[in-house]
Amino acid sequence: MAYVIFFEKPGCGNNSRQKAWLAAAGHQVDARNLLAEPWTADTLRPFFGQQPVAQWFNRAAPRVKSGEVVPEALGEAEALAMMLAEPLLIRRPLMEAAGQRVAGFDPEAVDAWLGLHPATVARLAGQNAEACLHPEAAPGAKPCPDPA
Repeated sequence: MAYVIFFEKPGCGNNSRQKAWLAAAGHQVDARNLLAEPWTADTLRPFFGQQPVAQWFNRAAPRVKSGEVVPEALGEAEALAMMLAEPLLIRRPLMEAAGQRVAGFDPEAVDAWLGLHPATVARLAGQNAEACLHPEAAPGAKPCPDPA
């Protein structure tokens, strides 16, 4: 099984579920605070690979939900600068394992990369495993509380 460095927003219920799925598959999860990490463009950029810039963003971030930040309108340098200034904009989780770095949690992709428990994969088929767990987190709603 793999050793997974898992950058999360502490207190995020979705990140907690994702870590549990990895642990249930036998992976060792080293959870780290994405918001407190001293990111640079050089350390953050590799997590996004060949994804389009718009896919680098956390769609549940308040400034994205409000329309203040429009990921589709940004170039790579501008997006990275915004994320370094405001890590809540970064798509979560960021994971590093087996020599690869990835942003986001697509269960099928994670299963192909590291392996997940078959029951987890079956249960999540066709679901968005990154969607916010809080139904009240609609546009204009308060985001999850910041970690202490």
